[in-house]
Amino acid sequence: MSVLYERVALIGLGLIAGSMSLAMRRAGLAGEIVGTARSAETRAVAREIGLVDRVTETIPEAVEGADLVVLAVPVGAMGEVAAAMSAHLKPGATVTDVGSVKRAVIEAVAPHIPEGVHFVPAHPIAGTEHSGPRSGFAELFRNRWCLIVPLEGTDPAAVARLRALWEGMGSRVDEMDAAHHDLVLAVTSHAPHLIAYTMVGVADDLRRVTDSEVIKYSAAGFRDFTRIAASDPTMWRDVFLTNKDATLEILGRFTEELFALQRAIRLGDGQHLFDYFTRTREIRRGIIEAGQDTAAPDFGRGAVTS
Repeated sequence: MSVLYERVALIGLGLIAGSMSLAMRRAGLAGEIVGTARSAETRAVAREIGLVDRVTETIPEAVEGADLVVLAVPVGAMGEVAAAMSAHLKPGATVTDVGSVKRAVIEAVAPHIPEGVHFVPAHPIAGTEHSGPRSGFAELFRNRWCLIVPLEGTDPAAVARLRALWEGMGSRVDEMDAAHHDLVLAVTSHAPHLIAYTMVGVADDLRRVTDSEVIKYSAAGFRDFTRIAASDPTMWRDVFLTNKDATLEILGRFTEELFALQRAIRLGDGQHLFDYFTRTREIRRGIIEAGQDTAAPDFGRGAVTS
């Protein structure tokens, strides 16, 4: 694989950016990878472990001369970062992001993108419950989808180049408009995360079940909820605040389904429960057949080496 971008700037050095750096290095996709982060501690760790080729103290230093700038910060911070880098972007450069909400990111970032710079929003649908500069690993994106959300009038060559980067890091790539993206992710990610947070919170509230029992006797279902609920709280706070409409729509539908199941249990309607669980089981089988599952129960808990 040949170099696609001579210099890549990563703004934010957590799980996604760190994994991108490792994946780009392994595939030889970038000439130089520069990174920065708001936290001095994060920058120090990134330097210590050699996560990128060069760590800078500020955003303007990081983006100077960069052919690709990746915004890998919480959605709520995107606008502030875009404003800080705007005057320092190289003509012809591409700016992208990895946020799991797209309409809010476009509204926050697009006004700060100068003429002659390409803005191509994206969202790699990959992650673990871990965060920080030590959490990345090169295989994170392998066989996982990355959704690219081009704005109207975007240079097709800039989109194709970014697509080639994500494919070079192992992703399967698709394109989608921003509004549909936010609805799809509300179904597949945002609402499930909120439900997981709620279930873990319910267990914490049930004082008849002790903390030690919750920890010792966690069956697979609750254990998976706790993994999801361990995700970065800043990131998920911003996701729900910025994808409010789509998330509330899906949660409304979820509430209706939950009421129907409550009624079936109350009335002893076994046929309704059996039919419902049969239908949902088929969705699980479809996920497995599509290759979007992993056999490893500890997936994401440590760096994977090839």
